Amino acid sequence: MILLCGPSASGKTEVAKLLRLKYGIVKAITHTSRSPRVGEKDGVDYHFVSKEEFERLLGESCFVEHTFYNGNYYGCSKKEINDNKCVVVDPNGLKSFLALEDKSIVTFYLEASEKTREIRMHIRGDDNKDIARRIEGDRTDFAPKEIAPTDFLIETDNRGLEEITDDIYLKYRLSLKSRGLDSIPATK
Repeated sequence: MILLCGPSASGKTEVAKLLRLKYGIVKAITHTSRSPRVGEKDGVDYHFVSKEEFERLLGESCFVEHTFYNGNYYGCSKKEINDNKCVVVDPNGLKSFLALEDKSIVTFYLEASEKTREIRMHIRGDDNKDIARRIEGDRTDFAPKEIAPTDFLIETDNRGLEEITDDIYLKYRLSLKSRGLDSIPATK
């Protein structure tokens, strides 16, 4: 499983999409209580549920990890842990997955400057107040002391999404091979 962590608009979601298109790495469909963005579909981008439904699932211990971020719940159910999948998490989610001590999970931290991330959020149509709130929140949530060590640090400022995706996939394959776990097909 590929685990992607990084602040808002660092490229995580777009890389996850390209991993699926180019390499057949399916994005783990996580749960969230936030409303869908334009173009997002339930069961494809996320399992969109109410806060009450999310809390019910929490009570049933359905999640490997969960977080409350920007006023909404996010979490990855235990059912989604699998080879050939990718999941996007925050620093707490990263710690939860690392606690599993599962050698098949390869972790990546995607890094981009605040300026780059702000531009990306404007391009995708985020509200100015939401952008400012996310940037400010990320300064705390993604401070270096909050980030558990990952297998790889990926700089996304000055690289295209395809190059970043290819780099992540190559590092994933090499990591699995070095761990004696190279059971996934080389290409889609």
